[in-house]
Amino acid sequence: MEQKIKIAQFLDPSGKVTQLPQKQKTRRALLEYLAEKFEPNRRYTEREVNAICNEWHTFGDCFLLRRELVDWGLLCRKRDGSQYWKMPTDVQSAGPQHD
Repeated sequence: MEQKIKIAQFLDPSGKVTQLPQKQKTRRALLEYLAEKFEPNRRYTEREVNAICNEWHTFGDCFLLRRELVDWGLLCRKRDGSQYWKMPTDVQSAGPQHD
């Protein structure tokens, strides 16, 4: 039986992320929650990714969130950063990806 990781303590009443957890499993769960805000089969510009991240967090660092989403394999990006897209859930990795 799979245990559901609780992320509520890292969200405000409107569902916005207030901080990133230190524990990796909880951090992953929170980033998966944020990744749900992106549509599958759609390409995003960096500006659009930043706008979505800004809409869903309160601590003023959309760049950190964008980088974390990519590092954890929840968003993919072209090497030049011109396009981002959501990874299909059946292909997502279990840990951060580093070049």
